[in-house]
Amino acid sequence: MITPKLRNTALLVAGCYFMENLDSTIVTTAVPAMSRALHVSSAQMGLIVTAYMVTLAVFIPISGWLAERFGTRPVFLSAIAIFTLASIACALSPSLEALVAARVLQGFGGAMMVPVGRVVVIKHTEKRDLLKIMSYLVWPGLISPAIAPLAGGLIITYASWEYLFLINIPLGIAGFIAAWKLIDDAAEAAPSKLDVTGVVLTGIGVGGLTYAAHVLADSGAAWSKGLLLSAVFLVAAAVAVRHLLTASNPIVELRILKIPTFRASQLGSSMYWMMVGSAPFMLTLLFQNVFGWSPTLAGGIVLFIFVGNIGIKPATTSLLNRFGFRRVLIVSTSIGALTMILSGLITPAVPIVLIALLTLVSGIVRSTALTAYSTMAYSDISPENTRHANALAATMQNLAAAFGIASATVALRAGEPIAHFVTGSSSASGPYTVSFFILGIIASFAALGAVRLDPSAGNALRRQQPQVSLNNQRRSS
Repeated sequence: MITPKLRNTALLVAGCYFMENLDSTIVTTAVPAMSRALHVSSAQMGLIVTAYMVTLAVFIPISGWLAERFGTRPVFLSAIAIFTLASIACALSPSLEALVAARVLQGFGGAMMVPVGRVVVIKHTEKRDLLKIMSYLVWPGLISPAIAPLAGGLIITYASWEYLFLINIPLGIAGFIAAWKLIDDAAEAAPSKLDVTGVVLTGIGVGGLTYAAHVLADSGAAWSKGLLLSAVFLVAAAVAVRHLLTASNPIVELRILKIPTFRASQLGSSMYWMMVGSAPFMLTLLFQNVFGWSPTLAGGIVLFIFVGNIGIKPATTSLLNRFGFRRVLIVSTSIGALTMILSGLITPAVPIVLIALLTLVSGIVRSTALTAYSTMAYSDISPENTRHANALAATMQNLAAAFGIASATVALRAGEPIAHFVTGSSSASGPYTVSFFILGIIASFAALGAVRLDPSAGNALRRQQPQVSLNNQRRSS
């Protein structure tokens, strides 16, 4: 049974996740204004995004160990406080160097905040209630990329860039007060010895790949630099993986990937997260740079993704209970891939109503698929492996989100010559068409993975439908 306290705790963690995710994307709209204010180039301003994402990637794996070492309550409260104070420091930064340092501190707080909170919620949730409770935890990751372009556009249009960070202050204060009341200082098991080698290797590999992704996305950087960095950090990641598979107490337990449902959820959701994170970003650029729409109109249309996310949320649990994880994932990931391909065919002549409908459908299937993936991940995880599963899931999700935006930008860079080669012309929409097609192909791999799922995957979390129980009674009689 989901108690009011557990539900409120889940909503608290969801709110923290919303803050963390919003800050990873909202600043992209303000880069030109911030570069003028700080007297640096737009390319240099890319550091504020990269620094935040790399810090998240490096420190998420260690968050679970810190909670065991110092206690869930002090770590969670400290994380909210650090994130909020770092947001103030970002707003007060007089230079790019100070802003980057504040973003690193902000990323550290975010890395501690969400994974620790998720463990608290999942540990106190019975299997039969996991479907419903996960729906609370998933929505912020879906909503924030959808509303960030509009929120950022409105703030830059009617205020100044500092308010991009100052909006975290009331959210952080409210979150700290709620956490003080809701998070118990429960007794933790004695922490295992810290895997220092694993921390270093994982930080270099994961953080380096996140950085390389953003270098590839930087139109001012040479392709060779991004590809070289990717190759170097892939080798570092491979070394880290080998260590994690052989260490007795690794900082990230990769061996739980042997559990089929957990492995399938991580592989499928990683590919799908790349589409989820990049679609709002791509649509906003298309509407403004090609269609000539205002930031407010572009953000308003992208906001229909958010409407779809929220609109389908009350029905997600019922759909999974009735049709099962496999069928729901096949349908939602397939439609998600189709919406990407159709997005690549949008022209200014298409009625706005149809474009809004397409983004609405995209939001519906995004919410359904990611709720299914996030819930199925824990269907066969034992209580003692919850921390390890959460750390690995959070790390992979962060990587997928980082690579999502980066892959979209890389696809845009590569899309121009590809579109010119295919069509023989250099239209402004050509690179976007190619990019959306590439994202559609990535999403289709998630659909293929869903087809290969065992039909019984996640059944431990489903509640039997009345008609099924009635049929079983008839057979027994």
